[in-house]
Amino acid sequence: MQKTYFIKTFGCAQNVADSERIANAYESKGMKKASSIESAHHVVINTCMIREKAETRVYGLVHNLSLVRKREGLPEKIVVTGCMVGMALRDSSGKFLKLIRQRMPAVDEFLPIEEVGFDHAPLRTEITHAWVPISNGCNNFCTFCVVPFTRGREISRPYTDVIGECEQLAKTGYKKITLLGMNVNSYGADLVSGLGNIHVLRDLEKTYFPKSSESKKTGFVLPSGKKIEPVFVKHLNRLRIPTLFPYLLEDIAHVRGIELIDFLSSNPWDFSDKLIDVISRNPNITRSIHLPVQSGSNSVLKRMNRWYTKEIYFSLIERIRTKIPHVRFSTDIIVGFCGETEEEFEDTCKLVQKVGFYKAYISLYSDRPQTAAHKVFHDDVVHKEKKRRWLILEKMINSPRQKGSVH
Repeated sequence: MQKTYFIKTFGCAQNVADSERIANAYESKGMKKASSIESAHHVVINTCMIREKAETRVYGLVHNLSLVRKREGLPEKIVVTGCMVGMALRDSSGKFLKLIRQRMPAVDEFLPIEEVGFDHAPLRTEITHAWVPISNGCNNFCTFCVVPFTRGREISRPYTDVIGECEQLAKTGYKKITLLGMNVNSYGADLVSGLGNIHVLRDLEKTYFPKSSESKKTGFVLPSGKKIEPVFVKHLNRLRIPTLFPYLLEDIAHVRGIELIDFLSSNPWDFSDKLIDVISRNPNITRSIHLPVQSGSNSVLKRMNRWYTKEIYFSLIERIRTKIPHVRFSTDIIVGFCGETEEEFEDTCKLVQKVGFYKAYISLYSDRPQTAAHKVFHDDVVHKEKKRRWLILEKMINSPRQKGSVH
């Protein structure tokens, strides 16, 4: 009898892309996808920790699977991977690994996503659109965010590997590509500066991407042989980090057959004027830009360790709009962050009205282990008030009557 597998994915597009590679790893073992999670011999749960709710859903799913196993004998194996395992491996105290083992005794294997790696091409779920990871991890340490502790420091995928995958996708009929990273527009900082010069404290022995031989101390050589100077974004009156993303994006835009290129996600402080110019002159690059703001209050942004003010954010919006006709913006917003007052929330409402986002992913602040907010601040906005603020913004941005608005 042929063994079957089923992958349940929680969280972001990066996790979806990871699950596509996990699927091919199972297919290479001669297994086939089951029609349902209950009928699978092996169940893989790709986890998210960005919100407590996502973590709780994983615990509930494993518990339910353990009951099915006792009753029906399936699944034979339960595997947990993704961000929860990444957090456990990077927690030097061992407390989180102990916790998840206690809460999920039915799990047979905690699989680091790094073990899956890029040995297997993704088993894609769409025939014209492909997710293409270009970086993994994050160096920014926003006080609310657990990603640096689940995925580690930001590591860029080798430039030639990204271009090669996009060219191959085009040859096989893919028309749309979405580039993925926690902060795509800081892509290449480690390739330019060398891995040892970018946060090293959260490294694991095995890396997510194959190790690159492209690191340079000065300049960078594109696959075409052209030597370029990395783009330094001037932010808060100083040069921040070198990035190669504008070059990478333009090279992919020139791949014959690719009709639309999107990217997720961007941080405002690394969105360079050169990147704006590249988008402007290449019509096959998206005109729908996702630019997380998180809050419209300068005091909240400071507590979040977001390196911009509402004025800087809006100035960037205006520069993009000036150069790129018909551009539109989506965003991420957190309501009820530690200490958020009614006045600070009103500042967010004012920014929302000023920008005119066509869509927003609005979330209630969720206290996450290891983060600076967890250690330093208090989650002191009650749930009822968070929900009220969420509803206000949801109606303001995402309600049907707003969809046709022109800003």
